[in-house]
Amino acid sequence: MCNRYVAADPDAIERYWRPKTGQPRAWSPSVHPRAPGPFIRAAGGERELVVGQWGLIPFFAKAAKLAYSTNNARSEELAAKPTFRDPWKRGQRCIIPAESFDEPCWETGKNIWWRFRRADGAPWGLAGLWNTWVDKITGEVVESYTMLTLNADAHPLMRRMHKPEPDLPPEAQDKRSVIPIEFGDVEQWLHGSLDDARSLLKLASVDVFDAGPVSAAPQSSLL
Repeated sequence: MCNRYVAADPDAIERYWRPKTGQPRAWSPSVHPRAPGPFIRAAGGERELVVGQWGLIPFFAKAAKLAYSTNNARSEELAAKPTFRDPWKRGQRCIIPAESFDEPCWETGKNIWWRFRRADGAPWGLAGLWNTWVDKITGEVVESYTMLTLNADAHPLMRRMHKPEPDLPPEAQDKRSVIPIEFGDVEQWLHGSLDDARSLLKLASVDVFDAGPVSAAPQSSLL
């Protein structure tokens, strides 16, 4: 699960994804759950840049502030989970532009934060879902989004992240990873069918990553 990341800056978003519509507000580069962050969604046949809460608010919520976490969603459960089921079925998919994201590594027995960038220097475009929630009392409209994750127990790098469950074998830890959408697949992710989208729910190969402890400069040799 990802609980902190650095959003791509507006110039990078324009350069790499070229949204055609939207009037984004300023956002803090460091994004945490329930904080505002940018995401890109389909708007007709175009791309729209939106700023919303990182933590999807489902239609049935009585208030924007939820008692449970919705900033991450297990991609294997999207069709069944009430919180995410409708946005998934309606094709409300989005791209979350990120300069980097952080994950905890417990290989030393304590939490060492690692930072993950792309080896090619480009920003990440992470798979997400979005929703628009309306307060039935005040009429306030709140945009929100969630970041999709996938099981990474077999991934050479991402399986090293997160605190292990001592009572479970390595192949059953359910270590999680975000899901990058490559630039050539953005149109398929935003505008394609559910089957098109499912085919893109996969982990990036190790050579895509430039990762290492936050206290040290990320470098591929640390993989």
